[in-house]
Amino acid sequence: MLLTDDGVSIEARYEPSPGGGTEPSDHLALVVGHGFSGALERPALRRVASAFHQRTAVITFSFRGHGRSGGRSTVGDREVLDLAAAVRWARRLGHRRVATVGFSMGGSVVIRQAALYGKADEIRTLQDVHQGERTGRPVGRTGGVLVTPVDVTPVDGTPGDGTPGEVTDGAAPDAVVAVSSPARWYYRGTAPMRRLHWAITRPTGRLVSRYGLRTRIDPRGWPVDPLSPVSAAPLIAPTPLLIVHGDRDPYFPLDHPRMLASAADPATSELWIEPGYGHAETAASPDLLARIADWAAAHA
Repeated sequence: MLLTDDGVSIEARYEPSPGGGTEPSDHLALVVGHGFSGALERPALRRVASAFHQRTAVITFSFRGHGRSGGRSTVGDREVLDLAAAVRWARRLGHRRVATVGFSMGGSVVIRQAALYGKADEIRTLQDVHQGERTGRPVGRTGGVLVTPVDVTPVDGTPGDGTPGEVTDGAAPDAVVAVSSPARWYYRGTAPMRRLHWAITRPTGRLVSRYGLRTRIDPRGWPVDPLSPVSAAPLIAPTPLLIVHGDRDPYFPLDHPRMLASAADPATSELWIEPGYGHAETAASPDLLARIADWAAAHA
């Protein structure tokens, strides 16, 4: 169990590199974030982990509100804290190179986490990119990295003072892969996304999610809209970014990955449109997973 900066316990699993007795520092670690309603023990995530583990070390975990992790899901907002805890764990295990790979909701999380915890000193204020002018909330700086208070708001929902403390230590990834990620919030253009919004926003939907999908959703919603993936994408550079999307994705059409790619730094990002690929970890083929792992190994 890992502990996030806001005190949520997160279940996680580490699978060392199959390379034998060499030190962890010699191997890349892939930290994998699942999609909404996924979890550590779900077959789709275990299949992804197995494919990645053929090449390198892997950390999988359940986002808050999923599986045996504590807390409640905020559907991509505070989940950046869960991912940061997993990346720090990889560093403590000895890995000098860590890449994050996220699917669907996890894809939006890896993009946002890389922007919020990244290494780009030229980020002056995420408040300007975000919506600080509207909210008037301060931004805290730690070690040259800026973190918006919405990502460090206490569990009780009261606004923070913008002083996140040492939240960025060791949490910056060396490469980022976003698979089947949305580009913007509140998208309802497909039937699956309309059903998802019903599950998130309606009391009956949250009940169905809790007992049918085993996913516990925070009923309070977002006090402030989080930094969107498309706004976060340009802040990731110089960290390499790979955007992967299927041309048969039933949740998010191709304008989402294209928006992300257009916003990202072209010098450090790539876009793969995969023919015949559907959505997230459940539809990812062994070949695609192998190519993703190879890309991460080459770019981290």
